[in-house]
Amino acid sequence: MAVFPADATDLTRLLVVADLARAVGWYRDVLGAELVGEYGGTSAVFRLVGCWLLLVTGGAPTADKPTVTMAPPPDPDRPSAELIIAVPDCGAAHRELAERGAVFLADPVEYAWEIRAFFRDPDGHLFEISQRKREAAPPAG
Repeated sequence: MAVFPADATDLTRLLVVADLARAVGWYRDVLGAELVGEYGGTSAVFRLVGCWLLLVTGGAPTADKPTVTMAPPPDPDRPSAELIIAVPDCGAAHRELAERGAVFLADPVEYAWEIRAFFRDPDGHLFEISQRKREAAPPAG
């Protein structure tokens, strides 16, 4: 009998931030995430679109990850991951987030399969808002 992932209960996305107070303010006030708790001045937990986000400050290796140093992205123009938020109206979401202080890389761009726009948090983590279109699929590859 398989235990994983069948018995798993949640998936949490961990993001390393340089300044926890600044990040908490941005995720709460700009992104509109629900702050669930802060712990020891080094981490904060949020709920966003039914998912958990854990923000932590960087740190040296620990016994359970002896070769891993946690750090914010060194170059925001070379991300290895992004968080994509599906929205029903990309233009409206873009305007609202911009009014709250989100800085977009460009205005929303429309493709045959979606309308999307990208922005970053204060540490350079990449976010995308995406309005999917049902009439077309993205190109393969």
